[in-house]
Amino acid sequence: MILIMFFLLFFMIGLGFSIWFSMGASGVAYLLIRGDVSLRLIVSQMVAGVNSDTLIAIPFFILAGNLMSVSGITRKLTDFADFFVGQFRAGLAYVSIVVSIFMAGISGSAVSDASSTSAVLHPIMKRRGYDDTFSAAINSSSAVIGPIIPPSIPMLQIGIISGISIGRMFIGGFIPGLLIAAILWILVTYQARKRGYKAVVVQRSWPKFRGLVKDTILALLAPLIIISGVVFGFVTLVEVAALSIIYILAISVFVYKSITVKSFFKTITDTAVFCSSIMVIFAVVGIYQYIVSSEQLGQQLLALIQTMNLSKNMFLLVSLVFFLLMGCILDAVPVMLIFFPVLLPVALELGIDPVHYGVIVVFNLMIGLVTPPVGALLFIQTKIAKVGINELIKEMWPHIGALVFVLVLITYVPQLVTWLPSLIF
Repeated sequence: MILIMFFLLFFMIGLGFSIWFSMGASGVAYLLIRGDVSLRLIVSQMVAGVNSDTLIAIPFFILAGNLMSVSGITRKLTDFADFFVGQFRAGLAYVSIVVSIFMAGISGSAVSDASSTSAVLHPIMKRRGYDDTFSAAINSSSAVIGPIIPPSIPMLQIGIISGISIGRMFIGGFIPGLLIAAILWILVTYQARKRGYKAVVVQRSWPKFRGLVKDTILALLAPLIIISGVVFGFVTLVEVAALSIIYILAISVFVYKSITVKSFFKTITDTAVFCSSIMVIFAVVGIYQYIVSSEQLGQQLLALIQTMNLSKNMFLLVSLVFFLLMGCILDAVPVMLIFFPVLLPVALELGIDPVHYGVIVVFNLMIGLVTPPVGALLFIQTKIAKVGINELIKEMWPHIGALVFVLVLITYVPQLVTWLPSLIF
């Protein structure tokens, strides 16, 4: 009978209904058909879905990233990275990767990183002779680093819903994030050489370097403050998210003088609208959690896995394929919140580290952001770079292949995820 609920969910999504409405309607319909619950219980489960203090950190981190975008800090970081690596054949592609690493340490959102970085970088890349599709592809794929290197909004969501240590997951994303950067660096180096892009002369002088350091040092400290707070436990996750807003707002207003009252309130409004959809999804996921628990879906799945005598490696492979396909056709948030709590007990029973499993699921779903047919980051790039979606998809396949290579690597070499958290915590 529970299959009816999932059929209704995907059917409504296919008809074009919003994710949160499809989830809520299918869940409520299932419970009403079952007939043994009251509407009061449904409401209480929705309240339970958002009854978490840590949940407040999500809008705080998103607001911090949005403030970075409107304050012009992204441009300063771009100029700083360009000074060091811009003169190479694939220089601005390297800049995109480096800036994505910096931005990842603040916002934790791929969409936010892709929008702000591409808006600054694409016009510069166009002036220096890079193809529109080439710049759109690297700006898309490098943005995947955002939700992997801490702080990460998806890892925060998984931690809230499953009880896995958010701090350990954050630290577990460090090495995978750097591996993504490394593989993309190698890829664009090869592509730039093959396409005959020319190295450019970037003015480099001691006075210019001092000016760039003076302009960017406070911005560069923002990720350090956030990550240090999480790792060393000076403050709670919510507090470090709030402090990041205060810090970015302070340097934007008093140092860079780049935020106006109008832009500040517009940023708050845009963040509130965006985050409201996330909170509604958490509320309706509360209904799904109740259904999964009452139907003992996790126990049934575990019994099925044991009957099939599925090995740990085979289960990981099935998980990779499942989440990769789901990430291609659905938004990452509902997929994580619905299916991860169901599959986690099976992973634990097979001896898989929960932090390792959480990180690979997040990475898996983030690849969906650059994969057709949904590919949210692809559609952002088509608007910024003004390229056709089919042209961009063709350009993206080597990047997707590189990301999948890193995914498989961290899946079957778990120490790449678990070593750093075990060292620190």
